[in-house]
Amino acid sequence: MKFTRIAAIVEKETTEIVRDPITVVVALLMPLLMLFLFGYAISLDVDNVPIGVFDQDRSPDSRALVDRFIQSGYFQLAQDFTDNRDVEKGLQRGAVKLALVIPPKFQNTLARDGTAPVQVLVDGTYSATANLVAAYAAAIVSDFHSEASPSVRVEARVWYNPALRSVTFVIPGLFGVILMAFPPLLTALAITREKESGSIQQIFASPLTPAEFLTGKLVPYGLIAFVQLVMVIAVGFLWFDVPLRGSIGLLLLVGLVYVFCTVGIGLLVSTVTKSQLVAMLLALIVTLMPSFLFSGFLFPIFTMPYVLQLYTRLFPVQYFVDFSRGVVLKGAGLPELWPSVLLLFAYTAIIFALAAWRFRKKVA
Repeated sequence: MKFTRIAAIVEKETTEIVRDPITVVVALLMPLLMLFLFGYAISLDVDNVPIGVFDQDRSPDSRALVDRFIQSGYFQLAQDFTDNRDVEKGLQRGAVKLALVIPPKFQNTLARDGTAPVQVLVDGTYSATANLVAAYAAAIVSDFHSEASPSVRVEARVWYNPALRSVTFVIPGLFGVILMAFPPLLTALAITREKESGSIQQIFASPLTPAEFLTGKLVPYGLIAFVQLVMVIAVGFLWFDVPLRGSIGLLLLVGLVYVFCTVGIGLLVSTVTKSQLVAMLLALIVTLMPSFLFSGFLFPIFTMPYVLQLYTRLFPVQYFVDFSRGVVLKGAGLPELWPSVLLLFAYTAIIFALAAWRFRKKVA
């Protein structure tokens, strides 16, 4: 492998990139646009949930329980029901997401037995939100009972994201998803464009080796992808106020490996396609879709069937999402996260080797 040949390819590719400034601007702006859209649109927080109350006791204790819901900040009173049919209609219309039904003689039962039953009906249309709403309601009711009849109390402490902010969880995952969306697409289109124009034949006739040619293509697009990474990390910390508990240098260093991995995927896609349209579609299928579904970005991998858990290991975005959240939220370092880093290095090497092998096969 001769570095002078690689430098020539890098210079040629850089010149072509500079001649197309619109593509460069779009490549730099789209990740930021995606970060803002997903950062604000994806929210798993439970705030101001509309609730309806059917208080059949109308006692000081029943009103105190309702006030406990309102004062928690998670719920707001939207409707006061007068019978069970109103409760059902309110949930069906979507006017309330939770209905609190307090039975008659609630206060007397609470004073006599120390506990009293209440009914909480949750709209389960959106299961993820419904689980959180039900958990908050159960905690409020349980805490109210324990105050009425003191016993063993649980003092829960949440580590790494004590405010339970969705954006704190989402943004570090977006670092990996965004970098899997655009760099592979740009690289795949760059090589297939040469195939469509016929200029790739000059490469086949030159003394360039496949590794030299692909390395020369990888470097400029890898640097663009690294600039994208720096931009989204900066916006994530400065604009969305995501705390950084680990090393920013370690995050950028491993991020550099990851961006070359994503660019390498684009190179591999380009070696198996002949047109830009097919390359674009294939790049989206093998990068963007798995990064949403099988990276742990939104859906926990441990809840998936075991076979799918094994399938997720085929996609590098999972390793970088785990690494990013470990550094950003937990303050972890290489001693804790070395398996993810090692797998990213191995994945990058394998992808580049496969791309070089496919390109050598085309030359032959």
